[in-house]
Amino acid sequence: MQPTLFETIKIKDGKIFNLDWHNRRFNTTQKELFSNTSTLELSEFISPPTLGLYRCKIIYTHNEILSVNYFSYEAKEIKTLKVIQSQLDYEYKYTNRSMFEELLKDYNEIIIEKDGFLTDTTIANIAFLEGGKWFTPKRPLLKGTTRARLIKEGFLHERDIRKESLKNYSNFALMNAMIGFQIQKSVNIQI
Repeated sequence: MQPTLFETIKIKDGKIFNLDWHNRRFNTTQKELFSNTSTLELSEFISPPTLGLYRCKIIYTHNEILSVNYFSYEAKEIKTLKVIQSQLDYEYKYTNRSMFEELLKDYNEIIIEKDGFLTDTTIANIAFLEGGKWFTPKRPLLKGTTRARLIKEGFLHERDIRKESLKNYSNFALMNAMIGFQIQKSVNIQI
């Protein structure tokens, strides 16, 4: 059975955000996982709601869109992040996220540490501010579309980040397709 994957795309008042980056990841996944060299344009499958903020979830497998759904969006409120060690692999955005649910069982949200380096939370890539520059982990579990765009634009810089070095950073941010790049002023990171 083919694995199922998904893309989450922000839609606000009928506008589709960062579609080029979602198309890139979708078509890269098709090529790397399924050896599929043809490409699809996700816009052909999206009929966005015209009013409100929505999370468009496109579920797909080998060169086939299985479903397109729209959900009203409300951001998850995060107060505390706990650094949790895991050897989890999540290079592609699979619909099966049970491994994250298992890691989250006792926490509001976590930062996953793999091989001694910080990677991501369960819902977002991360970044830390040092000396006026934003740094994101060089080895995330999932290379998010917002992360990729901000690296390409020169706003974010990749670096290996260990939990022991968190004291060197003056600020922390989360980023994903729905929230964009969001500085977290009142989040406590527990090591």
